[in-house]
Amino acid sequence: MKRSIFLTIGFVFLIGIATAKASADDEIRVAQLALFHPIQVFNADNDVSGVRWDIIYGVNDNIHGLDFGIVNKTTGDQGGVQFGYVNLVDGYFHGWQRGIVNIVGGDFVGWQDGVYNHVLGDFCGVQTSYVNRVKGDFKGLQVGLFYNSVDQRMEGLQIGLVNRAGILDDAVQIGLLNFNDSLHPLGFFPIINFAF
Repeated sequence: MKRSIFLTIGFVFLIGIATAKASADDEIRVAQLALFHPIQVFNADNDVSGVRWDIIYGVNDNIHGLDFGIVNKTTGDQGGVQFGYVNLVDGYFHGWQRGIVNIVGGDFVGWQDGVYNHVLGDFCGVQTSYVNRVKGDFKGLQVGLFYNSVDQRMEGLQIGLVNRAGILDDAVQIGLLNFNDSLHPLGFFPIINFAF
């Protein structure tokens, strides 16, 4: 109880700083508080460099810093740490993203952790979840309890029950079923599949 009171007071203080800074720069805010869009302190087209707290659902353009809430929506790029039940980023993401559902429309660099992860661009880093999907190229470690999928080039390590890659290139797949769409050197192999 005391902890939540201190967090709320601290966040209200940050909103005060953001409002004071608003006179110097009308587009970038150091703090944002949203109940649900459009009921939020600053408009959705504002950037946030600092802290954003989306109590239910918040929307902003570019976010850099700490972003947390139930549903976090970024229409531009995001960097830093994002925690929420549902995290949606339309552009590029770099940092750590953790939630039940994580969806990034652009490239991703860092660690994505959740129940369902989906990146529409290229991925570089670590992806851990029950189900991981990457539409572009992948470099790094992909660990999915049930399913890992990379549509383009996979470089690194896939570990899961079912693993799929468009092209294995300097990569290893470890799982019950391992698929390599390029068929080179092997299109399918159980337990372990690789290409070097």
